[in-house]
Amino acid sequence: MNTSRSWWKTVIGLVLTGVMLFPVYWMVNVSFTRDQDMRRSPPSLFPVNGTLEGYRAVLDQQSPYLGISVVVGLGTVALTLLVAAPAAYSLAKLRPRGGGVLGFVLLIAQMIPGIIMAMGFYAIFLNVGVLNTIPGLIVADSTLAVPFAVLILTAFMSGIPDELTQAARVDGAGTVRTFWSVVLPVSRNSIITVSLFAFLWAWSDFVFASTLDGGGRLQPITLGIYHYIGNNNQQWNAVMATAVVASIPTAVLLVIAQRYVAAGVTAGAVKS
Repeated sequence: MNTSRSWWKTVIGLVLTGVMLFPVYWMVNVSFTRDQDMRRSPPSLFPVNGTLEGYRAVLDQQSPYLGISVVVGLGTVALTLLVAAPAAYSLAKLRPRGGGVLGFVLLIAQMIPGIIMAMGFYAIFLNVGVLNTIPGLIVADSTLAVPFAVLILTAFMSGIPDELTQAARVDGAGTVRTFWSVVLPVSRNSIITVSLFAFLWAWSDFVFASTLDGGGRLQPITLGIYHYIGNNNQQWNAVMATAVVASIPTAVLLVIAQRYVAAGVTAGAVKS
C-alpha cells in the first residue's frame, strides 16, 4: 500500500514538474526554430530544422547588456555583504540596544513595493547626479538584498557558539579580528546564500532598471530583452535566444551553490 501511494505521488510530482517546466522548454525550442517554421499552425514541438540565427543575434546585439548585468550583479553582492555581514554580526553577537526594533524594521522594509522605492530613489539620484549610472543601480538593488541578508546572517551567526568567539578574544583577537577570522569563515554557507540571492535579484531586476537607468547608455539585460521585444517582435527565435542566454548564469549559479543555499537557509533555524 505504501509503495503504491509513493508511486502515485512520484507520478503526480513528475507531471506537475513537467507542466511548470514546459514554458522553459518552449523558450529553448523557439530559440532554435526558424522564423518561417514559427508561422506553422500548430508550431512544431521540436526544432526539426534548427537554426542558430537567434544566438548569433544575441552575441551581436545583446552582449553589452549581459556585461552590464554581470557588473551590476557583482557590485550588488559586494555592497550587500559589506553592509549586511557587519550588521548581522553586531545584532547576533554584540547585541546592541534596540537590535530587536532594527530587526522588525528590516522585516517592514521588505514589504515596501519596489515601485515606491524606485520613485524615491529617482528623486534622490536626480539631485545627487547618479541617475542612469551603474553605481546608482547597484545601490538601489542592494536595498532589496541587504534586509534579507541581515536577517539570514543574523540567524546563522546567532547559532555560532559563544565559546568560539570568547576563545578568540582570550587569544588576543579584538572585535574586528574575531569577526574577520572566526565568524566569517564559519558563516560560509549563509554568505554564499545571501550572495546568490543578491545576484539573482540584481540580475532579474526590471523596476529599478527601467526607472533609474532607462535613459542611460549602460543598461542591464532585462532592459535589453524589453527593448528587443519591442524592436523585433517578429524575430522570436532571437528574442527567446536572448532569454535563454540571460537564464544560463542564474541556472549555473543555482546548480553550483545548491547545497550551500540549503545549508545556509536552514542553519539558523536551530541554535547550537
